Amino acid sequence: MKRLLLLPFSVVCLLSFAVRADVRLPALFSDNMVLQQGMDLPVWGWADDGEEVKVSFRGKTVKAKAKGGKWTVKLGKFKAGGPDALVVEGKNRIEVKNILVGEVWVCSGQSNMELALNSAFEGKEEIARSSNKQFRLFHVPKTKANEPLDDVKAEWKDSGPESTPSFSAVAYYFGRDLQKALNVPVGLIETCWGGSPAEVWMSEKVLSANPEYKRDILDTYVATLHKEETTNARPQRVSWKPTELYNGMIAPLIPYAFKGAIWYQGESNAGRADQYRRLFADMIRNWRQDWGEGDFTFLAVQLAPYDKVKKRPLEAILEKPVESDWAELREAQLLATKTLPKVGMAVITDVGEKDDIHPKKKEPVGARLALAARGIAYGEKLEFSGPVYKSMKVKDGKAILSFTHADSGLEARDGELKGFAICGPDKKFVWAKAEIDGDKIIVSSAEVSQPMAVRYGWADFPVVNLWNKAGLPATPFRTDDFPMIITRK
Repeated sequence: MKRLLLLPFSVVCLLSFAVRADVRLPALFSDNMVLQQGMDLPVWGWADDGEEVKVSFRGKTVKAKAKGGKWTVKLGKFKAGGPDALVVEGKNRIEVKNILVGEVWVCSGQSNMELALNSAFEGKEEIARSSNKQFRLFHVPKTKANEPLDDVKAEWKDSGPESTPSFSAVAYYFGRDLQKALNVPVGLIETCWGGSPAEVWMSEKVLSANPEYKRDILDTYVATLHKEETTNARPQRVSWKPTELYNGMIAPLIPYAFKGAIWYQGESNAGRADQYRRLFADMIRNWRQDWGEGDFTFLAVQLAPYDKVKKRPLEAILEKPVESDWAELREAQLLATKTLPKVGMAVITDVGEKDDIHPKKKEPVGARLALAARGIAYGEKLEFSGPVYKSMKVKDGKAILSFTHADSGLEARDGELKGFAICGPDKKFVWAKAEIDGDKIIVSSAEVSQPMAVRYGWADFPVVNLWNKAGLPATPFRTDDFPMIITRK
């Protein structure tokens, strides 16, 4: 009889304990984390409604009360250094250990960002020497979601042979070089997924508010899904769902403080370059608005050279200038650097592989991103970009081109300049002769007496060799605004 009476009392005790929820932190606040220096740091988590939560770090303590099961504090600004501990106290106590303060960057995109260090050129040798207690890595697992999530399942790790093999090679080389240059701790948050188009990394709020995106992206996805469901006995979704990676792999990171983002994506939007001109810039605005930290630095990697016609001989590629949707996408990427503040780009025309959409030489990519970060985000007085087309004038039947990022001088690597094409009023491009004249390039052809436009590297697989003397390659460009491929279909 006494045992029967004790059972309900035990259940009551267990229920009482269960509703007394512990204070919790998101996965980003784990041992070995890196906090962004010089920013008023947000710290957040979950607790019972009305519960007071106290957060302490480096002798400073701030408090907050949970509302709706959530709480957040601004911890203040701190200088680089560590290790330190973060203590969070409510009905329970959490201590996050081995914390460094330094520079934090988000690394996102599709497969060329995802390509792991152990698959990169000479990556295995780099893995063996990758141990660095001042360099930390956080890898967001691949997650699709219909609504924004508030957490991920991951943890911070020291850079080393156990953590670097599966980490993004581009991100690793970027962080490695940045840590060496700045001599402060660096933390990287990798969040990427191969094959993903830009619209899956954007919020539903932003996409639905734009009539073009709603019609051409959201409504098109719904129509495609409906067609699959009505024409197949066992429907198979073949398209990405807009917003799903933003919901699963970006939203959980907000509002973690960081310095900037690096981005390697665009292959899955090639063929939609006209739309990407607006979409890419709006994605950057989307992230900046949601983090609420102003115009943080955003650095993109321009698409690498790649020939979609597999195993075609190089002679066939060079036979005559042709149209290119990949060139148009590169131009759309470049446009964002001109229309938005603190946006930069790493040009990699020299490290593509003709028959491989995933070139393996990732060290130069990371190195150029790190240079751009030093110049744009940290204000170092160094050249961080290759030559960028500025203007053209015509004189005596020749086109004279001017460039920015050419103060150090221009140079042709491995012989005469390659990759320039010119056209007259007929808009038919032919290969041209190009010569360096100080900080300008003079372009001409015996076939074109009245130059109208010049193009450089305008191909899926551009064969080019214009650099500045700071050791950075020029971005492909065109001087014309002729209709794009997609608008002519």
